[in-house]
Amino acid sequence: MERQRKTAKNTSHNRRGRVKESKRSKRNRFGTVCIVIQTIASIALMIVLNLLGMIPLKYLILVAVLLFFFWCITLNSQVARRKKGTFGKVFSLLLTFCLFIGSYYVAEANDMISRITGGNYKVDKMIVAVRADDPAETLEDAADYTFGVQFSKGSDNMQAAVSDIQKQIGSEIQTTECDSVQTQAQQLLDEEVDAIIYNGAYTSLMEENVTDFSKKIKILYTFDIRVQLDFGNSGATDDSITKEPFTIYISGIDTYGEVSETSRSDVNLIAVVNPKTYQILLVTTPRDYYVPIPGVSGGQKDKLTHAGIYGIDASMRTLGELYETDINYYARLNFTSLIDIVDTLGGVDVYSELAFQTGTESGCIVDVQEGWNHLNGEQALAFSRERHALADGDNQRGKNQQAVITAMIKKAVSPAILVGANGILNSVSGNVDTNMSQDQIQTLIKTQLSDGGAWNIKSVAAEGTGDQQYCFSSPGSLLYVTQPDPNSVASIKAMIDSVENGEVFTDSEVVQ
Repeated sequence: MERQRKTAKNTSHNRRGRVKESKRSKRNRFGTVCIVIQTIASIALMIVLNLLGMIPLKYLILVAVLLFFFWCITLNSQVARRKKGTFGKVFSLLLTFCLFIGSYYVAEANDMISRITGGNYKVDKMIVAVRADDPAETLEDAADYTFGVQFSKGSDNMQAAVSDIQKQIGSEIQTTECDSVQTQAQQLLDEEVDAIIYNGAYTSLMEENVTDFSKKIKILYTFDIRVQLDFGNSGATDDSITKEPFTIYISGIDTYGEVSETSRSDVNLIAVVNPKTYQILLVTTPRDYYVPIPGVSGGQKDKLTHAGIYGIDASMRTLGELYETDINYYARLNFTSLIDIVDTLGGVDVYSELAFQTGTESGCIVDVQEGWNHLNGEQALAFSRERHALADGDNQRGKNQQAVITAMIKKAVSPAILVGANGILNSVSGNVDTNMSQDQIQTLIKTQLSDGGAWNIKSVAAEGTGDQQYCFSSPGSLLYVTQPDPNSVASIKAMIDSVENGEVFTDSEVVQ
């Protein structure tokens, strides 16, 4: 009897031992799985950081050391088996989750940069419009209409649009040539033609001639034409942008739509950058500056803002000829992107030379104080757009735009950019367009992170006097223009040369 009790006791003890051993074995296997998954997540993060191309080697090494340290913590907790290694398993799972999330966002950042770069093209939106009260609702309804066309400006686009319309309808259409885009608008409203075909970028010209033109028409059809552009920088190496001076045209277009769509430019800034001496010269030019548009106007003068309706390349050529410098890069943003970027940055601190109140036509009412003002995105946009409340009108507005750009640069080169980097990329994706390559932007950021350095930013505005003149884009109409001041233009040319020649500003604002 005693022997049976001992046998039963031994059997029970052995069973409990096997159960404990089984649980220990499962914990060991789970701990091993945690280590393996953490290793994979760490390697994945290092791969995407390296592919991003913006992290300097010294920081990559630091990240690798930290990941190895964390891996050792997990490994030690499982080898030591302290308290069943629970802490190590929890730590490993949480860290692995963070590593995979981090890898995802880094990969997303890389993808978003690729979407805003390499914009060597423009989009011309061709429009078919009828009068607002016209019964036609589709192209087929207008098949037997007479279409007013205008081939003297953008004949290739017009011919492509006509061909597409005929393809959609299935038959040829009847067209009549108009003298100008303004004539097109008037003839449509005067019922001299039934419909018109025009480039959407010319809408502003039609509005100048026909009050509330856009409200008096109905759009039946749109046709996008993508035009490849050549800026003469195809041979530039990725690292040349960190070794040689370069100039960027910063264009703010007056639309909330697709940023690559051809449109009038309300903000016309050029940034002359010398990456070796850390100098940036910001030059703003009034939108109404009365200048010829190379390759378009045949020597006739026009408003600078009108150059934008012929493409971003026309604006770049116009400013390049005015200041006798090469402009091979551009960054174009619409009003939406400015609001989003500034909000993502947590607002910007902008210095205003004057105290004034913005009007509702600028987007919102802001009481601007002389001196420093902390502005959110909507306020920064209103500050940039306001001109009616300013005695110097468009000239002072250009200076205000420079102040906002300078404030954004300050945040962009500060540690604050790291906190909201992904949000900023999200906000600019689709709202910012540049012909810089992805590799060039990555190289610029990598160099700044690696070398640091304080940038000197000097702002200057081209000056001129108000006048009434005929413009190439608006024949027969006297329009307000700004006649360039030759001394102001000459002074800006000299400053551009000084930056490119490596001279250092002594009266500029230092941005860390």
